[in-house]
Amino acid sequence: VQLQASGGGSVQSGGSLRLSCVASLRSGRPDVMGWYRQAPGKLREMVAIMSTGRITSYADSVKGRFTISRDNAENMVFLQMDSLKPEDTAVYYCHARSIGGNYWGNGTQVTVSS
Repeated sequence: VQLQASGGGSVQSGGSLRLSCVASLRSGRPDVMGWYRQAPGKLREMVAIMSTGRITSYADSVKGRFTISRDNAENMVFLQMDSLKPEDTAVYYCHARSIGGNYWGNGTQVTVSS
C-alpha cells in the first residue's frame, strides 16, 4: 500500500487548507483512513480518522474546525482545515489501516502564522 498526501502549505491564523491523500492498494479498500500530525519536539497525534462506514473520530483540539471525508471508491481521504491556529503547525501524515496492516504516507507540512 502506498499513500500519497498533498495540500499542505503556509497560511495565516484563521485561514483554511485542504489536505488530500490517495491510497494505492492491489485490491479492496482500507477500513480506516485518517490524518495524524507531529509538531517539532512532540509525539505524533491523531487528528481525525474515518471508517468505511463513515464513523469519525476527532482530536478535541480540532473539533468544530476540521472535517474529514472519504471517497471510498477512489481510496481517498480528505481533511478540510478551517480556522487554523498557530498550534496546528505540524507535519501531517496520512494513515490507512487495512487487512495487511497499518500504512503511512509522506508527510505534508502545514504552517500557520499568527
